[in-house]
Amino acid sequence: MAESSKAANSQQKQNRIVDSVSEKAQEVLKEDYDKAKIATQDALRSRSYLYPIKGIFYFASHRTLWQPFISRLGPYVALSVSVIGGMFAFAYLPQLAVLVFVNGPLAVFTTVLLVLNESSAIINTVSRNWLLQDAILDTFDGTLVSRNATGIVSEGRELRSGNDPIKKLGKIIKSPFQSFTPKAIIRYLIHLPLNFIPVVGTGIFIVLQSRGRGQTVHDRYFQLKKWSASQKADWLAKHSGPYTAFGLVATLLEMIPLASMFFTYTNTVGAALWAADIESMNTSMTDETAPTLREKAKKAE
Repeated sequence: MAESSKAANSQQKQNRIVDSVSEKAQEVLKEDYDKAKIATQDALRSRSYLYPIKGIFYFASHRTLWQPFISRLGPYVALSVSVIGGMFAFAYLPQLAVLVFVNGPLAVFTTVLLVLNESSAIINTVSRNWLLQDAILDTFDGTLVSRNATGIVSEGRELRSGNDPIKKLGKIIKSPFQSFTPKAIIRYLIHLPLNFIPVVGTGIFIVLQSRGRGQTVHDRYFQLKKWSASQKADWLAKHSGPYTAFGLVATLLEMIPLASMFFTYTNTVGAALWAADIESMNTSMTDETAPTLREKAKKAE
């Protein structure tokens, strides 16, 4: 009798533990769902996902912005062909052999996406830190100048007279974009095993990479604004949805073989157009909590 009572009590404790864990899990899932819902709504309201597309059309229709792109075209194509060719020659089959066990026949497709993403990461790392850094900086600043945002650009470099936005760019006063840090590689390697999850894992991997990509598109803008690290972190945390949406579209475009350099420049143009709209208060992101308005309020006091 006593043993059956102990067994019953033990079972009740186990049930309570299971129920408690289940309730906590539901709370976490609901919290994550609510955050994702808010982020998605913010992204849709800001229309940030359209700026990479706007960048394509703006770049194509403004020949004055082509000079930095053309000046780096040859070396970038050589780098892209070497990296993509090497990755498919040496990394595709080994990764396919692993992914086929978890993704089945879809592994052929998911492995291609994985190799393209890996190639894009390598190309972007090398090109942005050594090959394209100055050209991308000129493209971003030149786009702002073409949108008449000369006031903010003058905070980071000297400006000459004239009508050509690229030729107006003079000596750089502030150092360009922040150099690449090992954290990006570590984060990339940590997320890489997600590709072993059939289909969904590759999608999550790309979204996570897109989030990191999106958070770097306005590094130059934040630099020109003279924002502190805390201001930048506050702004990015508040607008994580829009920046992730921009990063997702930008990442998918830059994964296209050989055309990735073109989209690297058009995404830069799109980011500058977005910054110009933020600066001119022509976006839903410039609400009463934006650092820009807080700064203006302090100046008015």
